[in-house]
Amino acid sequence: MPTDASGLDVARFAAIVGARNALTDPADIAPYVTEERGLYHGRTPVVLRPGSTDEVAAILALADATGTPIVPQGGNTGLVGGQVPDESGREIVLSLARLDRVREVDPAGGTMTVEAGVTLEAVHAAAAAAGRLFPLTLGSQGSCRIGGNLSTNAGGTAVLAYGNARELVLGLEVVLPTGEVWDGLRKLRKDNSGYDLKQLFIGAEGTLGVITAAVLKLFPQPTEQAVAFAAVASPAAALDLFNRVRAVAGHALTGFELMPRRGLEFAVRHQPGNRDPLVGAHPWYALVEVSTGGAAGEARALLEGALADAVESGLVEDAALAENLAQAAAFWRLRHGMSEVQKHEGGSIKHDVSVPIAAIPELIARGCAAAEALIPGIRPVPFGHMGDGNIHFNFSQPVGADKAAYLARWSELNAVIHAIVAELGGSIAAEHGVGRLKRDLLPTVKSPVELAMMRRLKAAFDPNGILNPGRVL
Repeated sequence: MPTDASGLDVARFAAIVGARNALTDPADIAPYVTEERGLYHGRTPVVLRPGSTDEVAAILALADATGTPIVPQGGNTGLVGGQVPDESGREIVLSLARLDRVREVDPAGGTMTVEAGVTLEAVHAAAAAAGRLFPLTLGSQGSCRIGGNLSTNAGGTAVLAYGNARELVLGLEVVLPTGEVWDGLRKLRKDNSGYDLKQLFIGAEGTLGVITAAVLKLFPQPTEQAVAFAAVASPAAALDLFNRVRAVAGHALTGFELMPRRGLEFAVRHQPGNRDPLVGAHPWYALVEVSTGGAAGEARALLEGALADAVESGLVEDAALAENLAQAAAFWRLRHGMSEVQKHEGGSIKHDVSVPIAAIPELIARGCAAAEALIPGIRPVPFGHMGDGNIHFNFSQPVGADKAAYLARWSELNAVIHAIVAELGGSIAAEHGVGRLKRDLLPTVKSPVELAMMRRLKAAFDPNGILNPGRVL
């Protein structure tokens, strides 16, 4: 492999991983340089696929010595452009996909040690085989990888009960930009011996170090789950339902997702096998899950009782309670496919935002009105994790509109929605991260002191600026 046009000695990097795992053919590189939504198309001289932590360390040491920018990548399912190279052609993609071993499962201690390239679905399977649960749940779990999940502090549908990714980790193994390896793979639930270093790398989007392995928390598997699909008149009614179910179920409430009628219609129209769970159309829907570890029938009784009261009071217009696992999975499939199906309706301008839970109805009402005033005929599709305040406030293009012209207004619509989010004390990056997409928006939501602290951390860990340059900061 010769030196490429930018002066990078590709052969030195390729020698670390071997020729088979140094991809230079454009066809082989293609899947690594475009992100899922097609917003970013980058170039790279080589994709490196190391098979061990030592190889990652050698790559970063060489990169640091030569000033070569490195872009770490897991499953390439990120939505803010943080995991794909830029257009300069100088950035090397570091794929962690081959670090895919489950090193240990410790059911008694409630932990699992996995490498960064293990898919989230494989983590679930390994936990289940040991009679345990790893609760992080995402629509992309078949392809996203745990290293990327931790680097972005992924959220998903189980945050309500179990927390974000950062709350599900006990220890990390991290390669620093210098090539040094920090072995922090501790299983301790209590450790007050200084700074909690692992939290610096969770949510840092690969800008401070490369996560190569992690000790994850495992939980008892629920013995029963009850899932319901309930129709309500408005987000305010859904919020009332959430509070009622939570009052009855407490910590057993493990999921509460909000969906609009338009989103359900998209899911039924474009995802084969889906159907409307209820008779007749309703403006809004709540997907509710209760999980218990006690006597048989406990979860169903809790959810059934809460729904009966809500129906009797007129809060819930109609509801279906899953009769079996297949029906419960069908309900969840409607929710998990809601982002994907919007692709079939033309351009979609998206916002991953969070506000205090009580402010969700106001966010949706004000956001929809503002968007419709800005772009007449726009089709709002706000949905998501009502139980933790995170709404995916997406907008499909007007019927018949030009897709490119519509998407050209992305920043304009972002400014409108993000202004409302700021007024409500929310965040413009709830669970997808900052990446490149929201980097320039950070000064609008972070104080000068916060930004200065972040820059100091970046300078301390990565003084030569080789790790994911231009992302987050």
